[in-house]
Amino acid sequence: MVKRAIFGGSFDPPHVGHVLAAHFVLVTGMVEKVTVVPVYRHAFEKEMTDYEERLALARAAFEHLPEVDVSDIERSLPTPSYTVRTLEALSKLHPGDEFRLLLGADLLADAERWVRFDEVRRLAPLLVLGRVGVAAAEAPPVLPDISSSRVRTWLRERPAAEALEALAWALPAPVLREIDARRLYTGPALA
Repeated sequence: MVKRAIFGGSFDPPHVGHVLAAHFVLVTGMVEKVTVVPVYRHAFEKEMTDYEERLALARAAFEHLPEVDVSDIERSLPTPSYTVRTLEALSKLHPGDEFRLLLGADLLADAERWVRFDEVRRLAPLLVLGRVGVAAAEAPPVLPDISSSRVRTWLRERPAAEALEALAWALPAPVLREIDARRLYTGPALA
């Protein structure tokens, strides 16, 4: 039996906090594998960068971690994307694996809005990591205070010196190279 963390999200774009979260649960032995799942169509109607672009960025972000795979499973599932459907589909792909749902403490506030949240927790008990600046008693901060929305702002503000300095510590180098090659995050901000 493999202990596997399922790590879903927009990854718009994936930043060092995402990579550190996966690395943290691996090196602490909480899990043996991490499956990263970029959301196909957000259940809360969140506007996002094109799925294929975010999928490529996620692959670039995690390519150096052999215990991490990036799944495109949500592409084949009904929309909008619900975590419970994703977990059910992944359990068929990885029968016998013990799942945990990896998420940041900042997502706990919205968790009760999720479809069939009790079933989500049954299929994959929560593995919550705290972030500096986000208070959560059950999840002490282990991740830096960084968010994809802030990274998108910095990307749009380039070449301002402050934005370039912030990006240097906020994005994995392969992700920044992919963003530049694909000319992403240069237009008006998403809602």
